[in-house]
Amino acid sequence: MPKSDNQKLKIFHILDYLERNSYEDNPINANELISMLDRDHRISCDRKTIYSDIAALQEYGIDIISIPGKNGGYYIASRNFELPELKLLIDAVLSSRYLTEKKSRELIEKLCTQCNEHDATLMKRNVLVSGRVKSMNETIYYNVDTIQEAITTNKQITFRYFDWDLGGKRRYREKEYLASPYGLCQDNENCYLLAYSDRHGITSYRVDRMTDIHLAEQARIPCPELSGKALSDHANRLFQMFAGDKVNVKLRFHRELINVVVDRFGKDTMLIPDGEDHFTFTVSVAVSPMFLSWVIGFGEKAKVIYPQSVIDDCKALCQEALNQY
Repeated sequence: MPKSDNQKLKIFHILDYLERNSYEDNPINANELISMLDRDHRISCDRKTIYSDIAALQEYGIDIISIPGKNGGYYIASRNFELPELKLLIDAVLSSRYLTEKKSRELIEKLCTQCNEHDATLMKRNVLVSGRVKSMNETIYYNVDTIQEAITTNKQITFRYFDWDLGGKRRYREKEYLASPYGLCQDNENCYLLAYSDRHGITSYRVDRMTDIHLAEQARIPCPELSGKALSDHANRLFQMFAGDKVNVKLRFHRELINVVVDRFGKDTMLIPDGEDHFTFTVSVAVSPMFLSWVIGFGEKAKVIYPQSVIDDCKALCQEALNQY
């Protein structure tokens, strides 16, 4: 192929090379770009053309820094994602139990293309995917896409739901499910679908345990409790997505647990001092065994003050645990 045939692609090859290889401590000079174009793409050019192309890229908005002098050159100073942002995204992928090991590796590889190859190599060295508890459902990535489409088009979905048996195999529940999806949320490193169904009312499903998801012809059943801001309010009341009766619960915690309360219920939670070492607060929660276990787990540093029904539930749960021993 004549070397002149690829001239129109030259500026793209220059940008790609700079994105993959340049950084502050490794500027790329004009001679290296000329050599790369000739060697890899059979494109001939001179230094003046390189200067012109770099100027065009800078005018377009690419943040290319030019370093003058014998050891100077060009490097891309800012990218779509800065390194700390990429590290945060990679950590999020690693901590997501609902993503399979294979899909986690694929996403990390894609994220690493957003920085130069030197930084990508360093980040991959610190990535440990094997050995983490990950989903075994390879279709979850596409399940999420189907669910989002159903929410956007206001359609119900049908799906199969399974549990794991003692042999580590799927045991499907008998009936096919029909539900109106309203939102996806993460809790305890898992992904849940918040939905309404005639069979279960307002409920949640583990997305990694859903298979054969299809859009149904029926429109979603209206559910004000899962629409708009009510959706996030409902999710915040749940503990590990366990449903329960919504109750306003007053609690008394030791001051050592202030961070725990703010992390769980938000900084707008009203904390009222109660003596030198304690504080009280009231929250609306779905009272479930998971919520009760959360409170009980803090021992003498946490106590339910009101209502009596929740106090009785705490006592009953403690007694059930004692009876095991």
